[in-house]
Amino acid sequence: MSVITRFAPSPTGFLHIGGARTALFNWLYAKRQGGKMLLRIEDTDRERSTEPAIKAILDGLTWLGLDWDGDVVYQFTRAARHKEVAESLLASGRAYYCYASQEELEAMRAEARKEGKPLRYDGRWRDRDPAEAPDGVKPVIRLKAPLEGETVVEDAVQGRVVWQNKDLDDLVLLRSDGTPTYMLAVVVDDHDMDVTHIIRGDDHLTNGARQTQIYQALGWDVPNMSHIPLIHGPDGSKLSKRHGALGIEAYRSMGYLPVALRNYLVRLGWSHGDQEFFSTEEMIAAFDLGSIGRSPARFDFVKLENINGHYMRQTPDAELVDAMEQLLPEIGAQRQLGDTFTPALRAKLIAAMPGLKERAKNVVELLDSAYYLYAQRPLILDEKAAGLLADGRVRLAGIVEKLEAVSDWTSANVEGVVREHAETLGAKLGQIAQPLRAALTGRATSPGLFDVMVVLGRDETLSRLRDQLSAASAA
Repeated sequence: MSVITRFAPSPTGFLHIGGARTALFNWLYAKRQGGKMLLRIEDTDRERSTEPAIKAILDGLTWLGLDWDGDVVYQFTRAARHKEVAESLLASGRAYYCYASQEELEAMRAEARKEGKPLRYDGRWRDRDPAEAPDGVKPVIRLKAPLEGETVVEDAVQGRVVWQNKDLDDLVLLRSDGTPTYMLAVVVDDHDMDVTHIIRGDDHLTNGARQTQIYQALGWDVPNMSHIPLIHGPDGSKLSKRHGALGIEAYRSMGYLPVALRNYLVRLGWSHGDQEFFSTEEMIAAFDLGSIGRSPARFDFVKLENINGHYMRQTPDAELVDAMEQLLPEIGAQRQLGDTFTPALRAKLIAAMPGLKERAKNVVELLDSAYYLYAQRPLILDEKAAGLLADGRVRLAGIVEKLEAVSDWTSANVEGVVREHAETLGAKLGQIAQPLRAALTGRATSPGLFDVMVVLGRDETLSRLRDQLSAASAA
């Protein structure tokens, strides 16, 4: 049997972190088994489904590096097929027309609440003759679910889960306007797409029982099911925006690398010994459904940042510059950078990257720490840098002239000049380096000072020093 999984998001919002993990698990399982992962957009909710949400889902999956096989299937376009299946169940006696009014249904719910019972349809039209139907009422089609016995889902994660059929009512398959319900559409689409394995959140576990009843009524094979626990916040509560319940595009905008987010997500609820970092090939080779835990995973931004920092240090310098440039359409204007790097700035960023990426935890921090490379003269110093320069400016007197004499502008040569200057003054190296760093970068921290001077180049270094020192004398 060829394994076929599917990721089936509803485009009523962007691709959130839980959906991304579900997509990753489906993708990994299909890859591990040499099968396929299909993508279906469940857009039957026409009022809430939007084109921007569809685009965000597709872009988010692509950014994460999760591809799918074949064309995207749009559920709404298959409405005629869903209706055809509902009518076939009607013809076989496995479904029936229900003419219960909205008022009757509300009364049933009120009575159930009063008695503290589950909200269930009481089956009043299950065996009635449609000839008794009231005039002008358009019926729904309901599944004639079994009244006795039990419905079982042999779940690869949750184990054997059993429902008593008396507790599952006759669910609606086709609404009175002829549109299919989610329950019917999912079963028909999964069957027609030859899906063999359904991997989704455990909030769908009861849906698994209801959908199993539809499969059985149709005489179709029930796919293997795996219901994975949801992601909770670090405090164990339901995941919210403050915990990290954000769209994937938000993580991209915050400067996380797709390889890092993918690695973090795979470890949310799935384990493989003590291994923390996985290449894509290692993920695929190791992934199995049996190692998914039954308890909710807890989202931890600190751990995500640590993983991201690890991958930033492992990523080639030119690729990190590309990642920085991809963020420019969103934040470049704030830094007067526009939407692309100039060739000259790109070369400087690549040269400076070994020092830059040692400190940064994400690409936004990387761009901020590279401020000294793209800052316009005269530099605007932050508060700490301004304080360091104010305290140490007097110790920089004469250093410009000494640096002007350096013809071979290397890290070793400029370091030698700065050390000699400090010795002449009887000062420690830091007492010179700190105000010098502030004048050259506008910040109190930066990559190694002498590497910074080399990347800036002789002319830019001297010009920035003159700017800051002349500004002081003018004041």
